[in-house]
Amino acid sequence: MIIGFGSIGRAMLPLLERHFDFDKERLTVIDPKDDNRRLLDERGIRFDQLAITRENYRDVLGPLLGTGGRGFVINLSVDTGSVDIMNFVRECGALYIDTVVEPWLGFYFDQDASPASRSNYALRETLLAAKRANPGGLTAVSCCGANPGMVSWFVKQAVVDIATETGLDFKVPTKREEWAELMSRVGVKGIHIAERDTQRARDPRPFGQFVNTWSVEGFVSEGLQPAELGWGTNEKWMPSNGHTHNFGSGAAIYLMQAGAATKVRTWCPSLGPQHGFLVTHNESISIADYFTVRNGAGVAYRPTCHYAYHPCNDALLSWHEMFGNEGKFQDKWSILTEDEIVDGRDELGVLLFGHAKNAYWYGSRLTIEETRELAPYQTATGLQVSSAILAGMVWAIENPEAGIVETDEMDFSRCLEIQKPYLGTLQGYYTDWTPLEGRPGLFPEDIDASDPWQFRNILVR
Repeated sequence: MIIGFGSIGRAMLPLLERHFDFDKERLTVIDPKDDNRRLLDERGIRFDQLAITRENYRDVLGPLLGTGGRGFVINLSVDTGSVDIMNFVRECGALYIDTVVEPWLGFYFDQDASPASRSNYALRETLLAAKRANPGGLTAVSCCGANPGMVSWFVKQAVVDIATETGLDFKVPTKREEWAELMSRVGVKGIHIAERDTQRARDPRPFGQFVNTWSVEGFVSEGLQPAELGWGTNEKWMPSNGHTHNFGSGAAIYLMQAGAATKVRTWCPSLGPQHGFLVTHNESISIADYFTVRNGAGVAYRPTCHYAYHPCNDALLSWHEMFGNEGKFQDKWSILTEDEIVDGRDELGVLLFGHAKNAYWYGSRLTIEETRELAPYQTATGLQVSSAILAGMVWAIENPEAGIVETDEMDFSRCLEIQKPYLGTLQGYYTDWTPLEGRPGLFPEDIDASDPWQFRNILVR
């Protein structure tokens, strides 16, 4: 069952057909819009045009999951309470995967809710509570797209690469505590999910229209949440509008400003230094939490971790227009298709910094030309997501009794083995760049020259 058949649902279809044997008569796709229905009708796949809501999800999903055999629910929709659906799917004896801890409709734009309660930190805590309440049992994979998801596997590979390159005596870890200890020994101060999307459309972006290479609704929703980051033990300074949480893991902080209005300095291989947006993402919190070394009730080590995203130029212009109108979402929006994009790539990786080799970026550099050759109905951005879902599904089928899992907990080498054929150039790059390069310039700046990798130097103020 596929819940949500937008750009990523559409992208999943050829991968499901290519990699799994299944009875198409028993596949159901559910979406409130029928934009891509033709692809389903051509294949004789059932399509239910409706929205999954808090009121109807049990009545809609229950009969479909009760037809015999073990089902698999792929939740790719916005405004669907993923933790509620995940719990119900497991009750029905089915496997489950999603790409985000998604709330029910109304969560993101609730003006009566506090910034802390609208955060991804709060959403993740609802998942962790469900995991504690129902340990073990059928596998449900949470947040398994490109990011969150694939990038957690990149972080593990990058740690192994740096440890090997620096001559560290180690064994590849198998447990969370071992991974955290290795990260600490390597000396990583922080991690950027550093992404640059250079895909360009054939036609110029119209005024009054939000254009993106992936879910516009998803991007706008997360962009208007507070900027969030996993908060490391190396940090000496916190922004004046930074706040900690008084519940949960304590692995992250949030800023009293929108993520899509918050810029940070980062680096990607193709174009080098860049400004990215500190948009909230689940992996910023889960990675920081996963690699925490605890000393009793205290924290001995934790890396800072956050997204540093430079979207495609059309999305960037869309953001400027939207924020220029005080955050009012444009009346029209569109997601670029593979036929509308003329060139460019999505360069998505993890930048581990502060260690003996300074900084190391490891990730996928996938062009639109490569994408067209690899699979239909994909942009470069979409294929990085859909192939990660594919890898997560295979892992879940191979590990059907793993309970509720985050992608940080999965076997990174197995998942990357499955996904690698779809990632273009998958490689690591060392760099001497730091966020102090060229600073201070023409104007005085409040920087910490003693440690280039302080968040004080990374945040654009």
